[in-house]
Amino acid sequence: MGNKSGLIFFIFFFSLVILQSNVDAYQNYTVGDSLGWYDLLENPKVDYRNWTAGKNFSLGDFLIFNTDNNHTVIQTYNFTTYKLCDYDNALDNDTIEWSAADPSATAPQPVSVAVPLTKVGMTYFFSSDYDGEQCLNGQRFQINVTYGQGLPPSLRPDDTSPGPVGPQSGDDESVPDTMVPSNFDNPKDSSDDNQDEASSSIPLLAFSNLFGVWLHGLLVVFGFFVLCC
Repeated sequence: MGNKSGLIFFIFFFSLVILQSNVDAYQNYTVGDSLGWYDLLENPKVDYRNWTAGKNFSLGDFLIFNTDNNHTVIQTYNFTTYKLCDYDNALDNDTIEWSAADPSATAPQPVSVAVPLTKVGMTYFFSSDYDGEQCLNGQRFQINVTYGQGLPPSLRPDDTSPGPVGPQSGDDESVPDTMVPSNFDNPKDSSDDNQDEASSSIPLLAFSNLFGVWLHGLLVVFGFFVLCC
């Protein structure tokens, strides 16, 4: 009986470890999923309130904005700036323009922007193009960023902090411009810092999470079998 109780305790403890590792992993969130980062006039199907529902955003996560050079990516911690959809009078210490519109472009070009979440609390995103018209037409959302497991080493103040980057103009290539901080290496768990860079790729993280869930289910079934038999 003692051996059986010990085995059940081991299964329960190991299951908790697996679940905790899955919860704590840093995440990449593609804003709007396949619909991208656009206003309702450009894409009537977008609903960023619906997109944020049920998601848990934490320090070290990244938001990926897939858009074009006719739309902007503004991040602010100032609710008034967000409410007015107005970036012109924003302060440098509370608002960042991650991607600006390119008025010289003859045709829209695809752009992808990676924005790290580096501050706990409410964070606001919107597009300020056309005097805030895109923002007023639904291209905005707000999220609450929790501490989670804290910032990874690559995003801590001791390292080179990622800064806002404007889109490149005059690029006729079909491949989207990608504005990613030089130290962008998420998602990955901070305990994996000494592993190869390939271990932080999105497909591998997804596989590990799926394997963890599968293994957890297997352990629960095995524990139930041991308990009953």
